[in-house]
Amino acid sequence: MSGPDAAGRKPGVRLMTVELVVAALLVAAGAVVMADSLRVGAGWESDGPQAGYFPFYVGLLLALAGAVNFVLAIRHRWLGSRPFASYTELGHVLHVLVPTTALVVAIAFLGLYVASAVFIAWFMLWHGRFRWTMALPVALGVPVVLFLVFERWFLVPLPKGPLEAALGF
Repeated sequence: MSGPDAAGRKPGVRLMTVELVVAALLVAAGAVVMADSLRVGAGWESDGPQAGYFPFYVGLLLALAGAVNFVLAIRHRWLGSRPFASYTELGHVLHVLVPTTALVVAIAFLGLYVASAVFIAWFMLWHGRFRWTMALPVALGVPVVLFLVFERWFLVPLPKGPLEAALGF
């Protein structure tokens, strides 16, 4: 596909390509789940199922679903004739995907609360075009509420970074 689509946009990735990649990723994810389930034990003991018993079958179903989708995508060649998204639309996806990926990486170094505050502030200021006076309270308030709900109410510790350690949380 080299020409523009009906809306005048240059087509991007073909639908068949996306179907094949997603199907292959599902097969790979299922294989990883199955392999790890076998590592911890996926059999049945005298006292019941081992730790990996149910995850093994979930991984097997995931891999089978991916394999079926892969075959269906190859058999339905007409999928290849339609674009999945234009490059403009893929650019919009990247505007969300890149900061979200940065959030996931930042959690490992800054902790969930600080990384979330920065992420929320970024989205409100950059994409939402909010003013600092609105973005700052929300960006600070949401992690505080998360802390109170998860750490204090449910007693579930979430990843913390150096700031929380310095504050003694």
